[in-house]
Amino acid sequence: MVIRIIIGTINRVHFVYLVLYGYSFLIGGACMTSKKESIIQSIRSDIVGGLIKSGQKLPSIRKQSEKFDCSLNTIISVYQELENKNLIYSRPKSGYFVVAQEVLLPLMKIKRIDFASAAPDPSSIPQNDFRQCMNKAMDLFESSIFTYPDPQGLLSLRQEVVKLFHQQQVFASEGQIFVFSGAQQALHLLSGMPFPNGKTNILVEQPTYWGMLTALEAQKQTVIGIERTPNGIDWATLERHFQSNMIKFFYTIPRFHNPLGTSYTPEDKMRLAELAKNYDVYIVEDDYLADLETNSKADPIRAYNGASHIIYLRSFSKVMLPGLRLAAAAVPDSLIPLLQMHKHTADLSTSVLSQGVLEIYMKSGMYAHHAKQMKSLYNQRIKKLGEISKRLLPPESLYSIESSGGVFTAIRLPGSDTEEMVKRLEIRGVDVLPADRQFLSSFPKMNLLRLSIIRTDEQDIEEGIRIIAEELERVQHIQHTSSSRKPFIWL
Repeated sequence: MVIRIIIGTINRVHFVYLVLYGYSFLIGGACMTSKKESIIQSIRSDIVGGLIKSGQKLPSIRKQSEKFDCSLNTIISVYQELENKNLIYSRPKSGYFVVAQEVLLPLMKIKRIDFASAAPDPSSIPQNDFRQCMNKAMDLFESSIFTYPDPQGLLSLRQEVVKLFHQQQVFASEGQIFVFSGAQQALHLLSGMPFPNGKTNILVEQPTYWGMLTALEAQKQTVIGIERTPNGIDWATLERHFQSNMIKFFYTIPRFHNPLGTSYTPEDKMRLAELAKNYDVYIVEDDYLADLETNSKADPIRAYNGASHIIYLRSFSKVMLPGLRLAAAAVPDSLIPLLQMHKHTADLSTSVLSQGVLEIYMKSGMYAHHAKQMKSLYNQRIKKLGEISKRLLPPESLYSIESSGGVFTAIRLPGSDTEEMVKRLEIRGVDVLPADRQFLSSFPKMNLLRLSIIRTDEQDIEEGIRIIAEELERVQHIQHTSSSRKPFIWL
């Protein structure tokens, strides 16, 4: 009886051991398979992207096993797989080589996933509607085409802009409205002209819209940066700048920031409006994505009793054709004479034909309809980007993942070379924009990538984030392998 119990116990222990051993074997096998696929993808990307040239010899099996921290058998299997895919070939006693470029050519035509563009996708623009508006504008504004109209813009268009601004709680008269040849012209003029407060320095968020930085650099303005994070700005620092640094104006993107994608809270906007009045500092409020706002209670800074010191600027490029080059601003009365003079000297007047197209588009209801469609489309995409990023990307890379609207978000590349990452993503068909150019040269960079959803559909978003996640994982693996290797010490 005792012998039977002992034997039964031994059999049960043996059975449990076999089950655990089998489970660990399966898990280990799955990990090995995943690693093998990752190595295959890495080498394949280097070959297709041209980092490893046609005819070039690949590193030896031993060197590759050290690089990828895996067994020799794994690399042998990887090379066999790549050979089966006709990417490499073997020479007896010589090693493995990349095949001729003619064979690789079909593989090099990779579909692009565009996370870099900030201009609307042509397929999302109702070009026939614009064509009709253009033809109508030629008829209605024929006489005006042969003259130089008011540098502030066509009166009939400014009246339509007043109605549009009222919908955003920006209450301005037609005399306070200026129509510019794009927002870039407005920023350029405002940066270079004197202001009624007699101050000379300009304060900008860091990071910020690169076009503003280039305008300031071209005019050799004295510029001060203040850090903007996903949580906002440091109010004590901002107030100190307003009080002590002769700030002419503070340039801010309060709604759907470029490149972060974040927005200020109502309390932040109210506080900014109050500080601007208290310290006689103007604020240039770049509300370039107001048409995409999903929260009906999200008002601009100008709506918070800030009419005396807020220049409210709106671009039409994200909803209409960027090529029309149109933007509008509501400015304080104190600034109107100076801005009239500088606008007139810049271009005499904004294109009458472009203004006519926008006016007809707005009066016909086409603008409101198209803006509603774009809001729905972009909001769906930015939510998708947020969901997939949180699922696939490491937590430390989720810098400013937003799902409340807009078109941009920023991810961080902790411990990796931004330029190298951009290059590798480009090889794999993913275009991204490094945020380095959105910082002042004197301001610390943050290793950020700006991602745009303007020209990506939901399928592209998922595929693109998956590729970014793989490249981040590859960098982490290389860093871990390098740090875990202990140097050999002679005794």
